[in-house]
Amino acid sequence: MVAELEELVNSLYETIQDAKSVPLSAEKCVIERERVLDILDDIRVKMPSDIKMAKDIVDKRNDIIAAGKKEAADLRAKAEEYVRKTVSESAVVAQANAQANEIVADAENQAAQLRLSVQQYCETRLSDLEASMSQTLSEIQMLHQRFEDAGRSMR
Repeated sequence: MVAELEELVNSLYETIQDAKSVPLSAEKCVIERERVLDILDDIRVKMPSDIKMAKDIVDKRNDIIAAGKKEAADLRAKAEEYVRKTVSESAVVAQANAQANEIVADAENQAAQLRLSVQQYCETRLSDLEASMSQTLSEIQMLHQRFEDAGRSMR
């Protein structure tokens, strides 16, 4: 998606760059209004899909975290069930409690590591997307300003 937006912005830039200059003016040019408006419409259409992609990434992150929590809960439940079944003598109970606590601690550590990995992945992807969209928005704003300046100078 970001590549498509970049391609559209590049096409818009090339259209303006290749436009014929207005006589006696180096900064003003004549552009094909319909072509530029079509490109801008395409940009408008593509941007919501990038926003949806960012939302999908966040949703996926939440699903992974939920799955990690469920797995931790399942492991905890299995550990507790194991402890209940093996209760017979105090030594066995002590050993079972130690193992259950170890299993729970391991599961919680795994879940924490998974959450951290997911968080880092999502933050990286969202930062990349934000940077790309920010750059695209800056380019669009610059082009918009050029259009406004060109429009004012043509009056």
